[in-house]
Amino acid sequence: MGIIEAILLGILQGLTEFLPISSSAHLRVASELMGIGDAGAAFTAITQIGTEAAVIVFFWRDIVRIIGRWFRSLTGSVPRKDPDALMGWWIIIGTVPIVVLGLLFQDQIETTLRSLWFVAISLIVFGLLLGVADRVGQKVRPIEKLTWKHGLIYGFAQALALIPGVSRSGGTITAGLFMGYKREAAARYSFLLAIPAVLGSGFYQVYKALKAPESETPMSMTLIATVVAFIVAIFVIGLFMKYISKGSFLPFVIYRVVVGIAIIVLLSTGVLSADGGSSAAGIAQQTTGVAL
Repeated sequence: MGIIEAILLGILQGLTEFLPISSSAHLRVASELMGIGDAGAAFTAITQIGTEAAVIVFFWRDIVRIIGRWFRSLTGSVPRKDPDALMGWWIIIGTVPIVVLGLLFQDQIETTLRSLWFVAISLIVFGLLLGVADRVGQKVRPIEKLTWKHGLIYGFAQALALIPGVSRSGGTITAGLFMGYKREAAARYSFLLAIPAVLGSGFYQVYKALKAPESETPMSMTLIATVVAFIVAIFVIGLFMKYISKGSFLPFVIYRVVVGIAIIVLLSTGVLSADGGSSAAGIAQQTTGVAL
């Protein structure tokens, strides 16, 4: 991977992390089409540190308030049922599923589940689920009505994002809509819930990369992509939150289905390889208009 590819993948990560269209799926496919093969689960996890840093900046006041009141609730200086203190507990509870499942299925996540067939099917299936949830969900519950049970359901929905193509925000927002939460509430909790899981996974992958520097992608290129992702994500979060206050998720549903079908076509015609490496012959044929 060169600096141009790193910048492009960083831009893509920043653009897609918070939209319910799966950033990991886009990085997986884009790296294949660029001819650099699978950039790797480590690359994806580390670049997500950049986008989560953008979340911390955007929701800084909320995060400081939640952490502060959660700690104070432990000493009794703030009521245990204080909404911000409870939010701290719900984020902790919601983080447990992805930590447990991530450790249990780490090998499959980094190998089998990165197959582009899984990516394509996940994009389509979970895209349609998002559409159904947006249509049938009552969208009346504010984030203040969150309970520990709902937080746990959110957590399992987030854990599904371990499969490229599901989408962390897409999975959790879908769950929130099915449970009757407003679009903004579902998205807000989704972003806050992702912080500990993404940062934990990202810094763990940094540790692994430093310990074993022979990883798929040079750390220097990964860091460039991470910085670029942070810059782009700062703008995307604000635009997305404004959009969902009035707009539906239908455009994202259509986009996911179209991209999923396109990946299946490219796999079926040999342009893409499911488990790594674009077909040079297939790409050449597509470019020249021969045999496709």
